[in-house]
Amino acid sequence: MFSLLNLQSLLGLVVIVAACWGLSENRKVFPWRLTLGAIAVQAGLIFVTFAVPGSQVVLDGINNGVKGLELATEEGTKFVFGYLAGGAQPYPVQDELALFTFAFKVLPLILVISALSALLWHWKILKWVTHGFGFIFQRTMGLGGASALAVAANIFLGMIESPIVIRAYLDKLTRSELFLMMVVGLATVAGSTMVAYASILAPVLPNAAGHVLVASIVSAPAGVLLARIMIPETPGQGGAVADYGSALKYDSAIDAIVRGTADGLMVVLNISAVLIVFVALVALVNVMVGGIVLFDAPLTVERVLGWLFMPVAWLTGVEWADAGKAGGLLGVKLTLTEFVAFIRLGGIPDGEITERTRMLMTYALCGFANIGSVGITVTGLSVLMPERREEVLGLVWKGLFAGFLATLMTAAVVGAMPAAIFR
Repeated sequence: MFSLLNLQSLLGLVVIVAACWGLSENRKVFPWRLTLGAIAVQAGLIFVTFAVPGSQVVLDGINNGVKGLELATEEGTKFVFGYLAGGAQPYPVQDELALFTFAFKVLPLILVISALSALLWHWKILKWVTHGFGFIFQRTMGLGGASALAVAANIFLGMIESPIVIRAYLDKLTRSELFLMMVVGLATVAGSTMVAYASILAPVLPNAAGHVLVASIVSAPAGVLLARIMIPETPGQGGAVADYGSALKYDSAIDAIVRGTADGLMVVLNISAVLIVFVALVALVNVMVGGIVLFDAPLTVERVLGWLFMPVAWLTGVEWADAGKAGGLLGVKLTLTEFVAFIRLGGIPDGEITERTRMLMTYALCGFANIGSVGITVTGLSVLMPERREEVLGLVWKGLFAGFLATLMTAAVVGAMPAAIFR
């Protein structure tokens, strides 16, 4: 049965699409068929994943797979870091929860998944899965072969790794196609971080791995739609044909593992550095404004972000009672990265927010659209296509806006569907 909360999410969908149309470079052109098709694809994927008979078996398999990866990674981490990573403790432990350390529990997963992803790509397993999604996007959304392949790659690879897949075609992409690739990269997450997010949420969210995987997949059509609304393709242009060859190649299985690990290390170092700097900057601002007391509590960046994003969170379908906490999470995602936001979401005890809010925020947070990713996008694409650096700089902030709204759109689609589907 539909409820007012479902209608609230539908209103959110309308507002998100309207906001992008308001910033469109050509408001006379609106992709009605793509809009309906993208929403239908999102709803269909969610329904198939959670409501089709037997889907729970698949979800259980995904969750068990993530758990297995966690346990395997833990063994390697313990071997290197010993008791710091949860090994045998040399002293009595008063608080087991205090043993959780982000650097030793979450970041090593990225290394393992990055190496595993490279190996699966070398064995052509991940490559053919990506090509399959690319073919679907090409046929259902009218994307050119190169764009379709980049969109599909973004579901499993990072926002810089996926352009490498179509490196030979980057100079042929139109302005609209380049923007689309950037938006989808910011709206989705990499497979390496996907597993890390799932491990953070597993204790508080049933089917956490399934939700995170679906969130990244269904945000791709949302990113395509919002990018096409903001910068429509000029008729007669675009559609660069890709032969589905790839510039991303490994010489052997060992080469894939070694290079995948090295790539994962760069991701880990980047995440660590960004988290240290951004968390420190927010703490610095909190110290500066901490003397201001509003509503019987010191003013903080988190409280301000919560107030600013309350209506945004409400539009996804969150109850107003939870909108403050949900809005704060959205603000944290935009400024401190989705990693910090997921950690804080996982740290909210049962009962403080509803199950619906926790689920919707999982979808809303699952994307790379944050201020730190702007720098990563500009740096990565400038290396791959230096002749178009100025164009990238001119598009990246629009891309951040569209990528951020794409994850909200995904949350709104989830919120508009009957709650019985997810039980």
